[in-house]
Amino acid sequence: MGLLDKKVAIITGAGGGLGEAYAKLFAREGAAVVVNDLGAQPDGEGADLGPANEVVAEIEAMGGKAVVNGSNVADFAEAEAMVQQAIDTFGKLDILVNNAGGGFTNLAIDIPEEEFDATLNINLKATFFAAQAAAKVMIRQSGGRIINMSSQAGYAALPTESIYCASKAAVSHLTKCLAVEWGKFNITVNAVAPTFISTPGTDDALADPAFRADVIERIAGLHRIGEPVEVSGAVVFLASPAASLITGHTILIDGGWTAR
Repeated sequence: MGLLDKKVAIITGAGGGLGEAYAKLFAREGAAVVVNDLGAQPDGEGADLGPANEVVAEIEAMGGKAVVNGSNVADFAEAEAMVQQAIDTFGKLDILVNNAGGGFTNLAIDIPEEEFDATLNINLKATFFAAQAAAKVMIRQSGGRIINMSSQAGYAALPTESIYCASKAAVSHLTKCLAVEWGKFNITVNAVAPTFISTPGTDDALADPAFRADVIERIAGLHRIGEPVEVSGAVVFLASPAASLITGHTILIDGGWTAR
């Protein structure tokens, strides 16, 4: 029996990177998983098989249960449809992991409106709407777990990432607000805030030797790049019965970066 046996989870942005790691570990721990990835087609086959379908196929190959969802969670109607798919497929919703996110690299003086809006949409708006849609179901069910993705960038000023930093700081504070409002319904709301993790999304940046050396130096405690499993373990913990009295917190998984 796993830590999440018979639970049903939605993981947004789960077609690769950290989201993929969460989806696979949740399945190994016994959860049925809705694998959300923007634009994913549930019926993809052969050459058309997309990343989310591949994640689902791997989960099914290990004996788990999973389904693809392609909703844009920054759109409330699509976020609601994603939640409804979980209920229609698996009968309930116990866990939401708000993993979808992203940003741009640009000097603050040069950030155009479209980059500002896109960053807030995927990091903050999508997090709020997915949580809102999930909470409506969890309130009726008298409980649930919501885990948001913040970042060490929400706790440290990173040059050229001002709006990304601001959006992730907002996610951490939103986590507290939702935890306070929804605690009376037995819903816990927490977040994790990782440092640079080795994923396809960070590979290009970390391929620059000077940038990589700077990052490793700033990870002041351990001086190494993190691996997806070092974040997914914390997410599973927050979704598990062991974390039943933890809410409103953001766990920094930063190897000591913000301890400086």
